[in-house]
Amino acid sequence: MQNISIELTKNPKQKPADQSKLGFGNYFTDHMFLMNYDRENGWHNARIIPYAPIELDPAAMCLHYGQEVFEGLKAYRTQSGEISLFRPDKNMERLNLSNQRMCIPLIDEEFALKALKTLIKIDADWIPTKEGTSLYIRPFIFAIDAHIGVRPANELIFMIILSPVGAYYPQGINPVKIYVESEYVRAVKGGTGFTKTGGNYAASLKAQDEAITKGCAQVLWLDGIERRYVEEVGTMNVFFVIDDEVITPALKGSILGGVTRISCVEILNSWGIKVSQRAISIDEIAKAAKEGRLKEAFGTGTAAVISPIGELIWGEDSMVINQSKIGEISQKLYDTLTGIQWGRTEDKFGWNVKVD
Repeated sequence: MQNISIELTKNPKQKPADQSKLGFGNYFTDHMFLMNYDRENGWHNARIIPYAPIELDPAAMCLHYGQEVFEGLKAYRTQSGEISLFRPDKNMERLNLSNQRMCIPLIDEEFALKALKTLIKIDADWIPTKEGTSLYIRPFIFAIDAHIGVRPANELIFMIILSPVGAYYPQGINPVKIYVESEYVRAVKGGTGFTKTGGNYAASLKAQDEAITKGCAQVLWLDGIERRYVEEVGTMNVFFVIDDEVITPALKGSILGGVTRISCVEILNSWGIKVSQRAISIDEIAKAAKEGRLKEAFGTGTAAVISPIGELIWGEDSMVINQSKIGEISQKLYDTLTGIQWGRTEDKFGWNVKVD
């Protein structure tokens, strides 16, 4: 395992004065991690340096062909003052899954986690302490070859940056209105939908923009073949509570395998609640809503943790869910997950990893 060289900043930045107004992704810490790849040396030159713009050749392949991947996770300052990460091994594992699909050389997951921890310790005083805040961590890899022509890159950079954040949605834990997208598609099986790569999110922008014009916070994506089966909601996985069953779409190659998603499944199983990972159509959801059997719906993801859905807009139909109030299961999952993450609740699953 290679060493990490460290250069500390001589000009520390001013930290945000009001942690209640952090927003999401607006501020960045004093330092960043970088590591280079080329065919001759493999991954090498691991370093932490002051946060600053990077120089890219105008012909850098990432700018033209989108060969890049990224991850997202958080660090929390617990009640005891410790710094904790939530299941970071799952993020490193998924980063390599994305790397495989995008023809990017695999990283050493253990070393990447060591680099991440080292960077967090250096910028530990950036971790906010106000309720609901955390330090968002963004690892990412991109191609830097100066080359016009479609092929896998020979040169890449792996970086990690940090950002103190508040709630992802301004609404916080309040239920949001979601627009069901029937025209545009995000991904299909065989594509890159199961990876975290920028192209997936670029493909979502048009529908997201239209959703906002309709007064909705996010888009509920349907499958790319039949435009019938539910896949994801915006940047999150999605769950529906119908009767006494909690249903989330199965992972079949077009849906991102979320860390929060699988954590929710495992928590629900531990509570003895029936959880099904299966195909669920928008027609089944609409029918359940009309019959009063759709009790709750919520999105799950690292950024928002749990985002309750209060209303679905599908064509001319409006499905109001649980009177646009957060449901019992959504609230309990949110309390349990955030309780574990912030060290307020016993971590019976052994998910938290201390940064020491």
